[in-house]
Amino acid sequence: MNRRHLVALALADAFLAGDPEIARLVDRGALCLGHRHRWITPLARRVFRRFGSALAHVERETLATLVARDTHYVEAWSSSRGPRVAHYFLDPPRMHPRAGSLAACDLPPIATPGELATWLGVEASELDWFADTRGMNPAAGALSHYRYAWVPKSEGARLIEAPKARLREMQRRILRGILDRVPAHGSAHGFRAGRSCRTFAEPHVGQHVVLRMDLRHFFPGIPAARVHALFATLGYPHAVARILTALCTNSVPMAIARRGAASWIEAKRLQVPHLPQGAPTSPAIANLCALHLDLRLDAAAAASGGRYTRYADDLAISGGPVLRRSVSRVATLVAAIAIEEGFEINHRKTRPMYRSRRQVLTGIVVNERPNVRRDEYDRLKATLTNCARHGPASQNRDGHRDYHTHLAGRIAHVASLNPARAEKLSRIFARIQW
Repeated sequence: MNRRHLVALALADAFLAGDPEIARLVDRGALCLGHRHRWITPLARRVFRRFGSALAHVERETLATLVARDTHYVEAWSSSRGPRVAHYFLDPPRMHPRAGSLAACDLPPIATPGELATWLGVEASELDWFADTRGMNPAAGALSHYRYAWVPKSEGARLIEAPKARLREMQRRILRGILDRVPAHGSAHGFRAGRSCRTFAEPHVGQHVVLRMDLRHFFPGIPAARVHALFATLGYPHAVARILTALCTNSVPMAIARRGAASWIEAKRLQVPHLPQGAPTSPAIANLCALHLDLRLDAAAAASGGRYTRYADDLAISGGPVLRRSVSRVATLVAAIAIEEGFEINHRKTRPMYRSRRQVLTGIVVNERPNVRRDEYDRLKATLTNCARHGPASQNRDGHRDYHTHLAGRIAHVASLNPARAEKLSRIFARIQW
């Protein structure tokens, strides 16, 4: 490439770096060459007449070719050694174009880390502190951005990584302003407005067989690289996607990971930057990262004449006689698809549930209609009865701060499934002396 074309490219970059007005084009051209040559103004006018306000969408090479062929530009090279470049206009970062359904998401245009800091309402130095992309901040202690708690579950323990107030507010802004505007797959029912455990279970009511499966390490199993790919897919430049990823992921100190981890391998998994269970952004990001998983499992269920839904890490596929005959093969296929999509099935929790027995999804019985489990109803009824006889303090063994609201919420859950049973519970609840 000769020097004449290199200067033309530099001038093209200057013309593309701002408003397409003639005066602004002349100013940027003069700054690029370090001198206001007489031929810059006629060249700027020709560029404006050729492209007008559409100049920002012109390819760099196309504009450089027009500049190189301009009569005045050619004469500038014939009469002397030619102009020299004094200032290069580097291509500013821009939001990448989005195609398909993403084009209608109306995401905020954030092209630089500075714009991200302004959008989040923090200083640039504060953004560096919270993102800590270089891993220089203390991983534990008073300066850590997270609080940790191991919570017992049916198998082992679950680590809750709760962000502190400032980081949590930034994550909520990212959730409301970006993530909530991107639609997840229709089969995803967890952590979505208008969706619930009931909507997750309803498609499987009255089926011959219900296959229940569970994803192991759902949040910790989604690494930062996958989150970065998500933000890049949404159109954000590398620098912005990198900071958004750092704000939404976390690496657990080994000392904390070893306290409740079932093995050294699980502890090492928590050290890798991942989605923290406890951050407000994690459920929405997990749903979006599981898009291809949902697409493939939905198609696999349909191929067997069944239906598929997912509530966080709970998977459910149900159908008629065709699925009943091939349920083992479908379970194997689901496990294979999950591995290919970067997830892992917890085979201990895989349950094919047939119509002759109780079929339960997220605590909801789906044999004939969505209903509350009988043993759960009986326990709640006994608790309410004891509260009415001996006072609510005698039954608050878990130390709920607002036991009245806790019991009212449990009754409301029963009411959403079985209003007749909820009415009986409400009459007992009304007799409690608070």
